[in-house]
Amino acid sequence: MDARTYRSNEATPGRHAPLAALPANAVNWIAVWRRNYLVWKKLALASMFGNLADPMIYLFGLGFGLGLMVGRVDGVSYIAFLAAGTVASSVMMSASFESMYSGFSRMHVQRTWDAIMHTPLTLGDIVLGEVIWAASKSVLSGAAIMLVAGALGYASFPSMLLALPVIVLTGLAFASAAMVVTALAPSYDFFMFYQTLVLTPMLLLSGVFFPISQLPAAARGAADILPLAHAVDLIRPAMLARPLENVLWHVAVLAVYAVGGFLVSAVLFRRRMMK
Repeated sequence: MDARTYRSNEATPGRHAPLAALPANAVNWIAVWRRNYLVWKKLALASMFGNLADPMIYLFGLGFGLGLMVGRVDGVSYIAFLAAGTVASSVMMSASFESMYSGFSRMHVQRTWDAIMHTPLTLGDIVLGEVIWAASKSVLSGAAIMLVAGALGYASFPSMLLALPVIVLTGLAFASAAMVVTALAPSYDFFMFYQTLVLTPMLLLSGVFFPISQLPAAARGAADILPLAHAVDLIRPAMLARPLENVLWHVAVLAVYAVGGFLVSAVLFRRRMMK
């Protein structure tokens, strides 16, 4: 008896699928999170190094190299300007990759989800646990880079601590969005489309490397709907000890991506796993 047979009496496919895709309660996801944590901690150092190496190279390579030619941006050194963007982009990449590659492995290759669904946990519990786990890993990446930037004088303490809840919300937003991609992916190769057509353009349009104000009007309009742009607009002022503007708007956009992405991915996984 596989997981699909085991859950066939949970709801009638189609009619009750959206409801059945939701978590059973508010705490079941912790078991999924803890399972992933116990596996991850065996290779924690190597995993953290891999997540930090790429953004650190961008930060110091572009910050020192390009910074010598650019000089100051928005009243601060270019490396200080870039540091906040690097924190946000690191959260985006870490959450997305964990939800896609690791999540797909547990769901499709290792069949871990099938095994978990033989327990009292529902598919909605699993998806929520995976999203929060991916966000947790991304928080480690973002917070580590922020602390390094602060230690080197490129971020202000204690104001940069205001960026921590934004990092958490950003991780949830990108983890949820990437889970939608995972629910649709037939293989690992599918993720390259998301990386190339979504994540990379978002890096260039969201104020990570240069101010959004330098972009054409059409590009600025596109940036208004991108979660990374809203994350940068909250994290950068916090790290540079500047007043935060339009906080509710930025938080609302990130929350929509987090909640909406989770709900859509949960329904898509329901259709994929239970058909």
